[in-house]
Amino acid sequence: MTTPLPTGFRIVLDPDTKHLRDDLWFGGSPARVLRLTAAGRKAWQELAHGPVTSPAAGALARRLTDAGFAHPVPPAPSAPPDLTFVVPVLDRPGPLARCLASLGRHPVLVVDDGSNDPQAIAKTAAEHGAKLIRRDQNGGPGAARNTALDHVTTELVAFVDSDCVAPGDWADQLAAHFADPLLAAIAPRVRALANDTTAGRYTKAAGSLDLGDRPARVAPRTRTSYVPTAALVARRAALQEIGGFDPGLRVGEDVDLVWRLHAAGHRIRYAPDVHVGHHEPETWRALLGRRARYGTSAAPLARRHPGNLAPLVLHPWPALTVAALLARRPLLAAGGFGGAVFSMLKTLRGNDIPTEGVVRAMGTAVHQTWLGAGRYGTQFAAPVLAALLVPRGWGRRAAVASLLLGPPLTAWAKRRPDLDPVRYTAGALADDIAYGAGVWAGCLTHRTAAPVRPEIAWRPVRVDSKEKRGPA
Repeated sequence: MTTPLPTGFRIVLDPDTKHLRDDLWFGGSPARVLRLTAAGRKAWQELAHGPVTSPAAGALARRLTDAGFAHPVPPAPSAPPDLTFVVPVLDRPGPLARCLASLGRHPVLVVDDGSNDPQAIAKTAAEHGAKLIRRDQNGGPGAARNTALDHVTTELVAFVDSDCVAPGDWADQLAAHFADPLLAAIAPRVRALANDTTAGRYTKAAGSLDLGDRPARVAPRTRTSYVPTAALVARRAALQEIGGFDPGLRVGEDVDLVWRLHAAGHRIRYAPDVHVGHHEPETWRALLGRRARYGTSAAPLARRHPGNLAPLVLHPWPALTVAALLARRPLLAAGGFGGAVFSMLKTLRGNDIPTEGVVRAMGTAVHQTWLGAGRYGTQFAAPVLAALLVPRGWGRRAAVASLLLGPPLTAWAKRRPDLDPVRYTAGALADDIAYGAGVWAGCLTHRTAAPVRPEIAWRPVRVDSKEKRGPA
């Protein structure tokens, strides 16, 4: 039986959660329909008006927060957390000084991961009262953090990259969540710091470290499948249980850590109400080089965690509809959309679920499939799409152009960044192509096609069984 969310926790519903009926909710990540028993509906009345005070409410709160229907709000802590900051660094004493100056009152441990000028790092650490550990050989961020863990004795450890600027109380705010005994790690939102170059403004709007403003349980194959360890608070015992970071990964070690914590039964959360600043590359060359390096991690991650990586998940009927529209086959597209609607209606009626809004939901599914296919094509088949723009025929060119330009223009319209649509779109295309090039390079090195292999999802929506025991 899953441990209930402790007494004193409140929950807030996710914006996507919808009440279909008193006993039926829709939402979560992946999306599903949740059926509440009579005991579950009674427990919800407790949660709707206050914190957890009973085992039944705690069990329902756990189920809702695990599935992504809601997010936990911890009670106010009664004492400061037992916490140590860990800052790995390789050269760059200037950014390190800014980082250390921003940290709060807790002990700080700096790990010099083989810097070329160790005296400069030692001087910076001493000026800010931080303890210093020197590694003679550079081993990468994971190895440096593992070295620090051997010297940390506090219950919690807050990892902060040296190019971050973290407000003094960020770790204290996140530490309150560890009143949940199942929580192993929690990450804040990592925001790009002011940088008035074109690359900087693009990164501020679409940086790969910024996971957005929606809280989430972090788990593979969900809306938020990982969090970066540029800033992360973790339970030391949980890290020791899984052996810390994998020193064999110089890129993607944060994703691997999160997925191993998840596999061990721990909870990991993303809390975007707490912010940490991050200095981003100021040139396109540096930015795209970093994106390509990130891409090289996909193949080793796929080997270590089979089934966790899915670059594109296609539902058959929406995929057929999009393919037919791109091929300018309106009758086939209409048939595909009709099949999508009929399939969803059949699933819902078979489970006694209201069918209002199905047509609109399938329209959204088709739109999301088009955007997903476009970004997938840009990342992994950009030369092919570019070649398809050359032959005569405006219809084909328009279809291919929609795949290339649709995702970045849609993102621009949603975000309205401090960058015109032309430069934003050019940046997004370069970003995706660089990442895809890194993924392909990793696939060749590790001899696997898993990171570029699309998947078919045959079930239109998950419906939790009405026979499930417990208060839900």
